[in-house]
Parts: sequence; structure tokens; C-alpha cells
Amino acid sequence: MTSETLVLTALLPLSAGLLVLQTNPYRALVVRGILGSVAALVYALLGAADVALTEALVGTLLAVILYAVAVRSSLVVRLGVVTADLEQRGKELQTLMTELRRVLGQQHLLVEWVTYAEPADLAQGLAQQEVHVICTCSEPMGIHTTTPILRLYEILQREWTIPMTVDYQPLVAATGGH
Repeated sequence: MTSETLVLTALLPLSAGLLVLQTNPYRALVVRGILGSVAALVYALLGAADVALTEALVGTLLAVILYAVAVRSSLVVRLGVVTADLEQRGKELQTLMTELRRVLGQQHLLVEWVTYAEPADLAQGLAQQEVHVICTCSEPMGIHTTTPILRLYEILQREWTIPMTVDYQPLVAATGGH
């Protein structure tokens, strides 16, 4: 075995260790691509060209693309709000959105608005899991957020700095006649 092969082989556990330690999913994707590329090079140097090609195409290229799509789609928190509230209390809601982006950005999450015409539509959007958090504005209570996601609730409770209520409301499972 040549010294180049030994160095590349030593990179496999090193890159695997780096992959496990990543907290940012996008960095983990990059390290996963490096791990697959190093593995493909090791296989090629050891004379297993067919395994190297398979690792390069499936283990590296396809896996990284599929992971990227999955990570991208799962890192967005959708915030539901009634259009009238957004028009009447836009400045307060913009402050809320800025704070949400700060708090959830630490967890590598993005936040996007989803507007609804009526409060009933907003509640239905939460029940049907179209949104992850809803924000309602009432004069005596001010801004109030509700989420059915316990982990999201815990993050907001721990990190929240603006005056606003945050409630956890688990979704009630639909019962069919099964």
C-alpha cells in the first residue's frame, strides 16, 4: 500500500468524525460530500473501479443532492397570521418576525409568513399543519403565538426577549372508525 493510499484512508475516519460533530446541516452536507469523495478515491486507488464509481455517483452525488433537498425543505418555520392583523399591527408583527428570525436562526431555521383572510382559516391552517406557528393579535392580550411543536415551543420559551405570550397546543389526532 502506498503512502498516498494510507493518507487517504486515514482521512475517512477523520471526515466521518467531522460529519458527526457538525451542528449546521449545510456544513454537514459539505463534509458528507468530502467523505464520499475520499471513499471513492480510496476504492479507485485500491483497484476497485466499479465500487469507486458507484460510491462517487450514489454515495456522494445522489446522497448529497437528496440530503440538500430534504434539509432545505425541513428548515423553514411557517408563521401564520391574519391579513387584517398584519395591516393593523404591522410594526409589532415585524418586530416579532425579526425576533423569530434571530431566535430560530441560531437553530439554522428560516421563518416565512403565511397570511390568511380570516381567523378561522388561520386556526384551520394550524390544525391541518400548513403552518408551524400562528400569531394572533387581540387588544387586551397583545400578540399571542401558538405552536403544536413542543421543541419549537421550548426554544421560544427559553430564548424569547420581547413581551408576548407563547403557548403550546398539541394537535388532537383525528379519530377514524378504525
